[in-house]
Amino acid sequence: MGITLKGSKPIAQIKKGDKIIVDGKALEVDAHYVLIDHKTTKEMAIELFDPKKEDSDYQIRYFDDQIEDTIEFYEMKTIIYERVDVKRIEW
Repeated sequence: MGITLKGSKPIAQIKKGDKIIVDGKALEVDAHYVLIDHKTTKEMAIELFDPKKEDSDYQIRYFDDQIEDTIEFYEMKTIIYERVDVKRIEW
């Protein structure tokens, strides 16, 4: 079962300062950039943080041509991002 996405604008238009809600938790966008350019597609990353909690870093990763099938959510644990299963992402 995949992640349910609900967007108020195309994901490519998400920018620093925007709010993203992940399973009911409101997070703020710190950056949105190309993580890896694979020539035929781009692997994108959206860096997020919880404005109510110190040291809370998250990432949404996806391929720009297959958003629904490739989107994943990560949480920073110690020094690496670990994938976290989520049900819903809204922006």
